Amino acid sequence: MSKILIVEDETIIRTALRKLLERNKYEVSEAPSVREATSKFELSEFELIISDLRLPGAPGTDLIKLAGEVPVLIMTSYASLRSAVDSMRMGAVDYIAKPFDHDEMVTAVKRVIGKASAAHRQKHSSTTASHAIAGMIGSSDVMHALYNRIHKVAPTKATVLIHGETGTGKELVARALHEESPRSGKPMISVNCAAIPETLIESELFGHEKGAFTGAASMREGLVAAADGSTLFLDEIGELPLEAQARLLRVLQEGEVRPIGSVESRKVDVRLVAATHRDLRKLARENKFREDLYFRINVVQLELPPLRERGRDIISLAESLLQRFCSEMSKPGLRLSPEAIQAITTYTWPGNVRELENAIQRAVILCEDNAEISHDLLAIDLDLVPFESETDENEATYGHHRAAGGRSAAQDPSEDLSLEDYFQRFVLEHQDTMSETELARKLGVSRKCLWERRQRLGIPRTKSTTPAAASK
Repeated sequence: MSKILIVEDETIIRTALRKLLERNKYEVSEAPSVREATSKFELSEFELIISDLRLPGAPGTDLIKLAGEVPVLIMTSYASLRSAVDSMRMGAVDYIAKPFDHDEMVTAVKRVIGKASAAHRQKHSSTTASHAIAGMIGSSDVMHALYNRIHKVAPTKATVLIHGETGTGKELVARALHEESPRSGKPMISVNCAAIPETLIESELFGHEKGAFTGAASMREGLVAAADGSTLFLDEIGELPLEAQARLLRVLQEGEVRPIGSVESRKVDVRLVAATHRDLRKLARENKFREDLYFRINVVQLELPPLRERGRDIISLAESLLQRFCSEMSKPGLRLSPEAIQAITTYTWPGNVRELENAIQRAVILCEDNAEISHDLLAIDLDLVPFESETDENEATYGHHRAAGGRSAAQDPSEDLSLEDYFQRFVLEHQDTMSETELARKLGVSRKCLWERRQRLGIPRTKSTTPAAASK
């Protein structure tokens, strides 16, 4: 039976929550303050701590550090957007709005405890430590799984195929594989197959003899030969012409390379790492990519998750990029406002990390005038983060999270609820009984902001929220 600690100073709420959790087969303890919780209980004994944000004495967020690895779920009001965001930045596993729905609370508790248990089992069953990779930022489950696989594959000679959307950091993974391999003493040779003209790519990769073709004024060693004893990274391998694919297949099968125009082959010891955002298997069925080469390079496949599936990693990435650009532009002290964080965590990022990097860089540049006005910490306003509207394709792909009529993401218990999801839920649940002004005030936003988010999320105004109805 899972043990849960409730830290809430209001007796009615604390008692109601305890009874709710006990009905769902949880063992529950309770305390009215952080001080009593730490003096009365050993926090590490619990699988989850549910705490109100505002408590007498120390705030509930103090429990995040005190609890160590025990997840802390923060309860706060709908209007406390800034506090909720700050809680998650401090390490809260999630937050839930008060007054909470009973089903919503139970779902959140099951999800948090389930994830914590799975992470605990993975941590203790894995023989390889899941430590971060240099240059890569992220502590989500999908990134930990990627780190583990990199650590396992890197020391081997196995050919690796890295698959992921544009901008997810495929070259970073390739470099990590090289740096953790026995070949790290030599530089990795990187080639973007899409950046070299089709007429030159064979010569670039495999080299040529003098006079092998028009313009070959001297002998040239190819990049495959240059990677002898090291790692050859072929980015966008799906763009490699079929003739070059046949030569690459020979390199992998026989371990030798023959320059264009030469009658002799040279033995090479090359570890190949390839990357693509395309479906190579589909290309093979369409005779646009050699099937035998596909099976040769697909010994181990590493799948890079898109940014939209990395949860709170987005905030960590954004703040790391912000720090970097502030340092480069000599503009210390900038920070992301809660509204900017809300936009960052709910946007689908079709360009992934590269798009996020560009957005943060633009925001820092546009904050230049504000930085000259004040020496205090400056907030990067939402208006200064120039996100583009999502394309119809993105809406088609991810629109099931924002279905017509404003279906809440809470209907899928396995999905983490974002700040935008809570906004959507509150509007749907209260728009029949509140005017637009009341809704905006409760949410802590302006009427204009409320209207804009309705448009973006596809939440229509009901009759009761029209000005005429509100005035009755």
